[in-house]
Amino acid sequence: MAIHPAAMVDRRAEIGAGVEIGPYAVIDGPVKIGRDTIVMAHAHISGHTEIGEGCRIHMGAVVGHEPQDHAYKGEPSRTLIGNRVTIREYAQVHRATGEGNATVIGDDCFLMATSHVGHNCRLGRGVHLANCALLAGHVTVEDAANISGGVAIHQFVRVGMLAMLSGGSRFSMDIPPFSIGDGANSISGLNVVGIRRWPAFTAEDRAQIRDAFRLIFRSGKPLGAAVAEAEGRFASPAARMLIGFLKTPTRRGICRYNPRSRREDGAEEA
Repeated sequence: MAIHPAAMVDRRAEIGAGVEIGPYAVIDGPVKIGRDTIVMAHAHISGHTEIGEGCRIHMGAVVGHEPQDHAYKGEPSRTLIGNRVTIREYAQVHRATGEGNATVIGDDCFLMATSHVGHNCRLGRGVHLANCALLAGHVTVEDAANISGGVAIHQFVRVGMLAMLSGGSRFSMDIPPFSIGDGANSISGLNVVGIRRWPAFTAEDRAQIRDAFRLIFRSGKPLGAAVAEAEGRFASPAARMLIGFLKTPTRRGICRYNPRSRREDGAEEA
């Protein structure tokens, strides 16, 4: 454990073996930091925050500070950061609103500079947020989703597994798994590259994702009817993941297919 003499570390903090804490970093409160994590200069970690092993918290990052939420009244809540998470310069992850609730960042996530994760958000494994990506409160992002620079996501929106959101887009509706989100509340095709690279998917999985996507979003049928038909036709676990997402009750509605938002490169090869 190497703590720079200019760092400020609360006596209530629990610091694991091999942790490095840089100059002028502030660890304020009953923070827990897992082994081999590096906290760089001027980072600020506070509250009931738990950080896993092998993480890298870069200069000026803010983790676990109180939420930007008028409903928050100082109740104890948490911030949970998984293992091998990278939080780059001046990114912010705020703790939850509501006693006992948590903002959660899964293992192997990468939060680039000045990205923002609001209160009560839940990020799965391997999520990437590029520079200036903004998640409002209560956003859920499933495994391996990629959110490009400058994307803004409204509160209570869900982002499905392996979704790819184009830079500068904005969303106040749910983005289905495997899709490319582009523009304002629209999807333009399948994330073909992400699907092809996902090691658990077989050729049959990829084919069923493609065919289910076509039926649901490109057949011209009402969404509910198309999802019901897809449920009866596709048995692949991957296709069922897409169908299950669309059947789950939503507070925000589902983005619709808009082929004019961008060209659907390679979607037929998924």
